[in-house]
Amino acid sequence: MTRTLPALGMFALLVFIIALNLRPIMAAIGPLFPLLQRESHLNATQLSLLTTLPVVMMGLSALAGPWLLRCVGEVRGIAAGLILLALACLVRGAVPTAEMLIASALVAGIGIGLIQALMPALIKRHFAAQAGTLMALFTTGIMAGAALAAATAAPLADAQGLGMALAIPVVPAIVAVLLWLITLRNIVPAAHVQRAKTARTGRTWLLMVFFGIGTGAYTLVLAWLPPFYMQHGWTPQHSGYVLGALTLTEVVAGFIVSGLIHRFRDRRFPLLLVLTSLLLGLISLMWLGGALAWLPTVLLGLGIGALFPLSLIVTLDHAHSPEEAAGLLSFVQGGGYLLAALMPLIAGIVRDRADSLDSAWAIMSVGVVVLMVMALRFKPHLKQG
Repeated sequence: MTRTLPALGMFALLVFIIALNLRPIMAAIGPLFPLLQRESHLNATQLSLLTTLPVVMMGLSALAGPWLLRCVGEVRGIAAGLILLALACLVRGAVPTAEMLIASALVAGIGIGLIQALMPALIKRHFAAQAGTLMALFTTGIMAGAALAAATAAPLADAQGLGMALAIPVVPAIVAVLLWLITLRNIVPAAHVQRAKTARTGRTWLLMVFFGIGTGAYTLVLAWLPPFYMQHGWTPQHSGYVLGALTLTEVVAGFIVSGLIHRFRDRRFPLLLVLTSLLLGLISLMWLGGALAWLPTVLLGLGIGALFPLSLIVTLDHAHSPEEAAGLLSFVQGGGYLLAALMPLIAGIVRDRADSLDSAWAIMSVGVVVLMVMALRFKPHLKQG
């Protein structure tokens, strides 16, 4: 049987292009909040579902990763994910009602979940030696797509209308799926490999909760930072620029972690440093309101952007084999995303009742303090148990 692998450079470009599609459907929502309220009659709780539902599906897909790999396969599964994303964008652009927006968020979440569950498996199977570089590129593409969507959603809506702003991500999704199928159509499906069963120990649950609360900070900021600044008199365009700048700061933080983490066998110091930055960012939002936005942008961007890779690194520290690592990551990310999905929903409920987001930032601040206490338990000599 012949296998046709694309060149590393071509595959890296594909990985980046596909990653660009995984956050615009969520990142564009915050800057469009006033338009969605006026034209689609969304309240804050319904708006939160447009972030919560995709994150829930990301969690369920991570838990179902081995089953998806066996029954769907990497190439077909990633193509199906892109097609679902394209359909979700097309439908919500054509019929931007509250019900259709919520339904399309669910469909898009399934697509994102498929891609996020299957892309790492494909990378590890065909490009194991470059897996770290390709996964860093994948993460960078995700953040770049979010930044681009956040910065352009409101200006595009002003120029072309809400429907166009919601539908425009269909274009890169179609381009991505066509390039993907043309380039990888002859890849041999993965053989079924029995995954090591992950023991549900206290440490495993601790890692899952840690990842979930930390990712909750990301989903909260992604959904509600632009509406927060609009409450303080900012235009939708400028509030979108703030979210875009914060997302780019997250990319920088991720690269810093990649370059320096090997110097810290004890992960507790960098974890506490990153969590302190995140906590100060949340406090500065409550303290400064709409003023000096650069300060919370930098603090939150560095904190959130570094916490995500650090959470995964700490998780991998507790695995003794590649099979165990795959099972542990599936459980930690799956359960963690389900937990993280609650934070934007809680914020939406708070926003509907209190007409302010300060309570949501305060709740998240308490969560960060909890993470600091949890981080103290991650001693380098400890493994599962």
